[in-house]
Amino acid sequence: MTLAYVGIGANLGDARATVRQAMAALEGLPHTRVTALSSLYRSAPVDATGPDFINAVAALDTALPPSELLAALHRLEDASGRERPFRNAPRTLDLDLLRHGDAVSQTTALTLPHPRMLQRAFVLRPLAEIAPDQVTPAQLAAVADQVVERL
Repeated sequence: MTLAYVGIGANLGDARATVRQAMAALEGLPHTRVTALSSLYRSAPVDATGPDFINAVAALDTALPPSELLAALHRLEDASGRERPFRNAPRTLDLDLLRHGDAVSQTTALTLPHPRMLQRAFVLRPLAEIAPDQVTPAQLAAVADQVVERL
């Protein structure tokens, strides 16, 4: 089993309900068990438009390799009605594979660790809540100017 972290976000429709449903849906992934879920957080879109996002982070123990886990996350997004009309478009559900154990990858389909996670308070704050060893005080300080509200 490998410890993986997934960022969860939504800013269309009933975003809170969608994020909670996604948290529950992660339990149904094959060969995967949710070990921790953060609180919900609200943040303004970063490099995007639309309403505020509701965000969270989940920790998973999984036997799925990174590419299979990512494909399963994309299926959950698709089931929620996710459309990708343009980069950073508002979305019904966004599931980002942040880390997958110690895996390092840089392909067109998947970059691990997630390439922008250290620039986003809406990822670091909930990640620090459930896995404080994954986020340093300096990393949190670097995004302290980004407004993120714990709900």
